[in-house]
Amino acid sequence: MYYSVPVAYLLWFLGGLGALGLHRFYLRKTGTGFLWLVTGGLGMFGAVYDFLTLPRQVAEANIRAGMREALEMRARESLGESMRHVGAGTAAGPRETIEKVILRTARKNGGYVTPGEVAIEGDVSVDQARAALDKLAGKGYAQMRVRTSGVIVYAFPEFFQDGKTEFEEGI
Repeated sequence: MYYSVPVAYLLWFLGGLGALGLHRFYLRKTGTGFLWLVTGGLGMFGAVYDFLTLPRQVAEANIRAGMREALEMRARESLGESMRHVGAGTAAGPRETIEKVILRTARKNGGYVTPGEVAIEGDVSVDQARAALDKLAGKGYAQMRVRTSGVIVYAFPEFFQDGKTEFEEGI
């Protein structure tokens, strides 16, 4: 919020020629605003002082408002950066594609991956992970299989470490 000299003078005038200190409340000088309100603008000496220095006070208030705004923006940006890196996990960078996350996870898990594992590794929803896995299976890069426990997994034969499987037939 930026302050205006005409508005400050209007509040000075409406506040009993500065005696009520409305212009000081407007400029976020609440401490002296209460002092002006209780003492009648310091016996009108403070009100006259404010009349003469109001443009400078408005400029100072605008500088303070600009600094507040810049600090808030900086805090929001740094919070946004930290939130982006929270979900990055161990190896998933901010620009890593979901396909790369899937392949990295499959290699790490001996060629098998579930949508839940991809969701955790890539900071995506389970539905997005399942859709990406289905897309890769449709292109022939992966096979959909069912564990003996009933869990659906996607197998990437190129990453198999041994010939053992704990799966039923592919779907």
